[in-house]
Amino acid sequence: MATLLLSGEWIKNWEKSGKHEFVQLCKNLTENTDHGSEIKDIQTALYELCWQVVQGNLKWDLGANVLGDMMALKDDMASILADVFCILDLETSALEEKNKRDHYTQLVGACLCFVPEAILKERLDPETLESLGLIKQAHQFNQKIVKIKTKLFYKQQKFNLLREENEGYAKLITELGQDLSGNITSNLVLESIKSLIGCFNLDPNRVLDIILEVYESRSDQDEFFLSLIKSYMCEPITLCHILGFKFKFYQEPNEETPKSLYHIAAALLHHNLIELEDLYVHLMPLDAAIIEEHKREISEAKQIARKLVMVVLPSEKSEDKEKEKEKEEEKNEKPPDNQKLGLLEALLWIGDWHHAQSIMDQMPSFYATSHKAIALALCQLIHLTVEPLYRRAGIPKGARGCVLQPLRNKRAPQPAESFEDLRKDTFSMLCYLGPHLSHDAILFAKIVRLGKAFMKEYQTNNTHEVKDKLEILLSCFLSIADQVLLPSLSLMECNACMSEELWGLFKLFPYQHRYRLYGQWKNETYSGHPLLVKVKAQTVERAKYIMKRLTKENVKQSGRQIGKLSHSNPTILFDYMLSQIQWYDNLIVPVVDSLKYLTSLNYDVLAYCIIEALANPEKEKMKHDDTTISSWLQSLASLCGAVFRKYPIELAGLLQYVTNQLKAGKSFDLLILKEVVQKMAGIEITDEMTSEQLEAMTGGEQLKAEGGYFGQIRNTKKSSQRLKDALLDHELALPLCLLMAQQRNGVVFLEGGEKHLKLVGHLYDQCHDTLVQFGGFLASNLSTEDYIKRVPSIDILCNQFHTPHDAAFFLSRPMYAHQISSKYDELKKAEKGNRQQQKAHKYVAACEQVMTPVHEAVVSLHPSRVWDDIRPQFYATFWSLTMYDLAVPQTAYEREVNKLKAQIKAIEENPETPLNKKKKEKERCTALQEKLLEEEKKQQEHVQRVLHRLKLEKDNWLLAKSTKNETITKFLQLCLFPRCIFSSIDAVYCARFVELVHQQKTPNFCTLLCYDRVFSAIIYTVASCTENESHRYGRFLCCMLETVTRWHSDRAVYEKECVNYPGFLTIFRATGFDGGNKVDQLDYENFRHVVHKWHYMLTKASVHCLETGDYTHIRNILIVLTKILPCYPKVLNLGQALECRVHKICLEEKDKRPDLYALAMGYSGRLKSQKVHMVPENEFHHKEQPARSATPASQQNGPGSTGKPATSTSKTEEGASEDGDRGKDKSQGTSKPVNKANSAAAKVTTSNGNGALNSTKAVKERDDKEKSVKEKKEKKEKTPGSTPETKAETRREKQRDEKAGKEERVTREGKEKTPKADREKVKLEDKSSKEDKAKAGNGEPVEPSREAVKESKSKEKGDRNAATGSLKSPNPRSESAESERDHKRRKLDSHSSPSHSSSVKDGSNELKETPSKHHTNLNSVARSKSREKEVEKKDAENAQGRAKEKKEEKDRKDRKRDHTVNDREASQENKRRKDENGTNSSKNSQSTSPSCDSPLSPEKEKSKRSKSSSKEKAESVKPERTSSGGKKESRHDKEKSEKKEKRDSSGGKEDKKHHKSSDKHR
Repeated sequence: MATLLLSGEWIKNWEKSGKHEFVQLCKNLTENTDHGSEIKDIQTALYELCWQVVQGNLKWDLGANVLGDMMALKDDMASILADVFCILDLETSALEEKNKRDHYTQLVGACLCFVPEAILKERLDPETLESLGLIKQAHQFNQKIVKIKTKLFYKQQKFNLLREENEGYAKLITELGQDLSGNITSNLVLESIKSLIGCFNLDPNRVLDIILEVYESRSDQDEFFLSLIKSYMCEPITLCHILGFKFKFYQEPNEETPKSLYHIAAALLHHNLIELEDLYVHLMPLDAAIIEEHKREISEAKQIARKLVMVVLPSEKSEDKEKEKEKEEEKNEKPPDNQKLGLLEALLWIGDWHHAQSIMDQMPSFYATSHKAIALALCQLIHLTVEPLYRRAGIPKGARGCVLQPLRNKRAPQPAESFEDLRKDTFSMLCYLGPHLSHDAILFAKIVRLGKAFMKEYQTNNTHEVKDKLEILLSCFLSIADQVLLPSLSLMECNACMSEELWGLFKLFPYQHRYRLYGQWKNETYSGHPLLVKVKAQTVERAKYIMKRLTKENVKQSGRQIGKLSHSNPTILFDYMLSQIQWYDNLIVPVVDSLKYLTSLNYDVLAYCIIEALANPEKEKMKHDDTTISSWLQSLASLCGAVFRKYPIELAGLLQYVTNQLKAGKSFDLLILKEVVQKMAGIEITDEMTSEQLEAMTGGEQLKAEGGYFGQIRNTKKSSQRLKDALLDHELALPLCLLMAQQRNGVVFLEGGEKHLKLVGHLYDQCHDTLVQFGGFLASNLSTEDYIKRVPSIDILCNQFHTPHDAAFFLSRPMYAHQISSKYDELKKAEKGNRQQQKAHKYVAACEQVMTPVHEAVVSLHPSRVWDDIRPQFYATFWSLTMYDLAVPQTAYEREVNKLKAQIKAIEENPETPLNKKKKEKERCTALQEKLLEEEKKQQEHVQRVLHRLKLEKDNWLLAKSTKNETITKFLQLCLFPRCIFSSIDAVYCARFVELVHQQKTPNFCTLLCYDRVFSAIIYTVASCTENESHRYGRFLCCMLETVTRWHSDRAVYEKECVNYPGFLTIFRATGFDGGNKVDQLDYENFRHVVHKWHYMLTKASVHCLETGDYTHIRNILIVLTKILPCYPKVLNLGQALECRVHKICLEEKDKRPDLYALAMGYSGRLKSQKVHMVPENEFHHKEQPARSATPASQQNGPGSTGKPATSTSKTEEGASEDGDRGKDKSQGTSKPVNKANSAAAKVTTSNGNGALNSTKAVKERDDKEKSVKEKKEKKEKTPGSTPETKAETRREKQRDEKAGKEERVTREGKEKTPKADREKVKLEDKSSKEDKAKAGNGEPVEPSREAVKESKSKEKGDRNAATGSLKSPNPRSESAESERDHKRRKLDSHSSPSHSSSVKDGSNELKETPSKHHTNLNSVARSKSREKEVEKKDAENAQGRAKEKKEEKDRKDRKRDHTVNDREASQENKRRKDENGTNSSKNSQSTSPSCDSPLSPEKEKSKRSKSSSKEKAESVKPERTSSGGKKESRHDKEKSEKKEKRDSSGGKEDKKHHKSSDKHR
């Protein structure tokens, strides 16, 4: 510092310039007023100057002169200089150089003239003072200082105490106790007190104590005493000590601190006369003791809660109660006197929130306010704070309220004038109050009303600046609701009014905020406070008590108890109730009925609790078997539907939950949506509809409501409106639809991997049904504008949102209907014309305007080659219409009207009904009747308009340039199959649409081909369906069969509806030189043949599915068969074949798969009841026909054919040889609808589900065979059929066939005795039939006429074989003993089953090899005669064979050795023969002998065969029949073996005959 302030240059040139520079520096430093730093700088400058003098660099007299000049610069410069001298005194006294000390004393001595002696005496050392001559002796001076200090600090002044000076203290008390109402002020009294102290020598501390005592007794005179104490008091700590002694006195046992003492302490704190920290240490109990007590309370509360939940024996209960009583008595005897809480209460009453907050911060949360007095004091303070704002904004209209007097205390919290002011103190006070706001219900209501007023302001104010402030306030109100309002409600005793008041605020919050509050309330609030812990336990105990006694009979009483309990603690109550419902679903109805006494808030809490229960991550939504949805989820879903329908609960949260689950790819919770829509809107989705219900569903809305559902739909108007509003307000209608549509495939491809196939199917059905139900709800409840505004166009739905086409059209269909009707109304208004024709034209115009954009949009949905076969207009028309547009269900309307008439009659006849009620009911029924009739009339007009429109459109539907086969393929693939499994009504619609297209005489639409395709290849479709889709598919087939049966049953109907219709034309393209076409019409009798063939194909497919052993196949085919039972089977032998297989399923599945067993038993029973309606085959269609000229198959489509086309045909199609390949390629997968379940259902590659074609070997073989068939087909087409070479070849083949037939017969007779050979044979047949099935799956067209020919042939042979069956039986008495039923069954098994034996199958499949050849031969008398001869010949041979049977039995062991070789030869011969006849690519699905369980494992087959052979031996030994169960069983097996043997012996002959007939064709 010296170098900075006093440079060496200045000292050297002191006289010249140094002195002047130093003085200037000091002046500058004194003028600088930078925060007191100038004193430090001046001290440094003076120190440097003096130090130069001490060092001898400057003479002391020059230094003294400059210091003297400095005195004028600053008033306290003498004191500053004395400080510098004090420092130098210490420094120089320690120096060894004497001269420096001398320099110092000389300098100080020179300065005595301008530095006062008193200052120097204070600061300099006594020795220095002595050397300066200021004192005589340093030693004496030191002694004098010690004496003065002792007198000042250690000698106590003696005052007169109370007992020594009674008069003085008496006068003091009189002075303080006088009337203060006059002009007496604290200053006057203080003067008197001073006089008394002086006069009577009173102790000032004792006087202060008496002042406090008097103040305590006159606590209303705050102003006077506080000013007196302020004037009188010397130090705050003294006052604290006196107060502390007072508090100490009351800390003795059984002493109670008076409130007056708390009051004066609070007043003194409030006016800052004492410090809280100083006083706090004098108060009891200690903070540690308070924390310990709080912990003990929580543990006690938890223990009580645990005891309430635990199951306790009655004896233990009484003991516990006695202990609790004793504890309570102890507590009541010694109430602890907590001085801290007393002071806190006093502070709150006077409004000193600042100090009160400090005390509460020292204690555990809510410990202080858990004492009622403190809670009430704090409530009162809050009342005063919010009063002005409440008067301005919160008070409801008409309410007066009591006016509160504000505190006179100016230091109390400021009353709030605006919502922003609440943030200062009010919100923090409420947070400290916590759940104990329950003590003051009025304040609770005030806070809630202020919240409501704020929310209104928040919702109306949109400016950005204000919005930020309001957001902060909103978060504050939410915190108050969470920490104060809801916990306080829990502690209130069933106050329904408060609950409703709180709902008034909560309903203004979005549901997300509300649910978060409920979540905190339920899961966190109850654990933080001892009182709340107890309340929770008591609520659970009470809930258990009520739920144990809740029944349907006492719903009202229990409901009231539930209501009371729910007002305060709804979350706890509902949590327990829901847990019970999840276990016991029979509680749902009484619980729902008992909830009618709940408040609005409780209903909202219930919605939250349901969602929380649904979303519980600990619960599995599948049962342990992983095949069905858990029962708890089903119970909750059912509860949701019932509760949300009956009570006005907000749905947004639940709907959003379902939406979020779908977004996450979880479809289980769709069950909830399904239930809610069903209950609230009355829209049922079930595939178990009766035909009457289904008919009613095709009518208008009124008819649907009256006759379309199982339950009578009543009073759904309000609930459906609520559901609609919730969906529209939260924009969930379209997202839910789209998510469900996308999730359908997600169920299979995303969720399905790990889940059981049965569950995947169930979830898929649930997803699909909910979509249909939800879409139906939107269509019937949304206004036209709302619907059109929300649903995008079809191309956007499919391409952008990736909605499946069927679902997209389902959603768009109502929109098209709305648009067309509104456009039609516009056109009617614009041009008034009443004529029906004009109306129809306007309707067509409206349709064109609406549908033209749709026609353009659908083009993008499929590849361009699709539109070569069908027009977009046809596609859009098919998908946009419904059953409502096609037909009027007149019988349904009549039925419902008659029901209402009957109701009116019953009402009139009932004498007990009061007159006014009678009148009301009659009016209701009459009004409904009128509505129905009006609706019927409206629908009739609508249907007429639609049919007129279709009549105009039909000519442009299908293009002539493509083959009919292609057209039908695309129609089935893109229209019929996807829609027929969409819903039950759509299934009916599809069947009716096909009929309508036929009736409209649509060009280029082959009705026969369409029906043939539908009936011929149902295996794949059935296999790929889910359970519900099977119901719909069955219904579709039933409707299709109804039409066919109607045409089949009556020649007049057929001729009226089918003859001369383009759908029944059969066109053959002759390829001669003229190139002309010959058109022929299918006559009635040939049509009957075709229908028989369809029934046969259905039987074949059904038997195949039943024999696969696969769960899905069996379940689905049984469902389909049950649905088509009214129309199929009609032929006795086909019915018996089915009955046999179903009976087998019943036996096999009884203990394995109970659901299949139940289905099979149900169908079996119904099938038996239908038997009376079945007819023999010859009644169903004439088997014998007069001989007609028959054209060989090779001539009809072959390039060189010149023969005449036949006049009788079944299913035909256009297409020459050049179209054949294209048709084949394009029709791949025709009969397989584009279906998701193909991948999920165990990746069905073979119809029996065993995945045989997955092996590379099988695939290779199939490909080779198909290739060879193709080459042979081309050869046949190129070779003219009538050439001599062909005839020669035919003869050679005939000879080979006869030879092969004989060899095969020998082999087959040994088949029964040699299980291994049989097994190998079955394998071979399996292989060929799999190939057949693979081909059939490709949907290549089939020739029904050839099929029919061969069926009839095989059946004729079968009949004859059956006639001689008794000769073949190993039992010599079978003719006389065998029952007729067994005989029939054997007869059927031997000839008419679609799966009888490979030879028959080869014959029937032969026609399917060449899809482009149209074979029209049905029956030939000449051929049948020749066959009769052959049969007779072979029957004779069989009789001889039977006579030798016993002999053969002895040789069985020898034959066993050779059977393998025979079988191999036979199978090779069979294969060669198939290759020659082109049968190795047949398209029939795999099926083997019904009595040989082809899908069973080899071990099972082996055991079965060994059983049957052993039973044959038993039969030969014991021919008599017995009546015991075991013997019956052996008889059944015996019959089974008879059938086997008979079939084996006849199989070769049939095979041979088939080949002979095919030779004739060639």
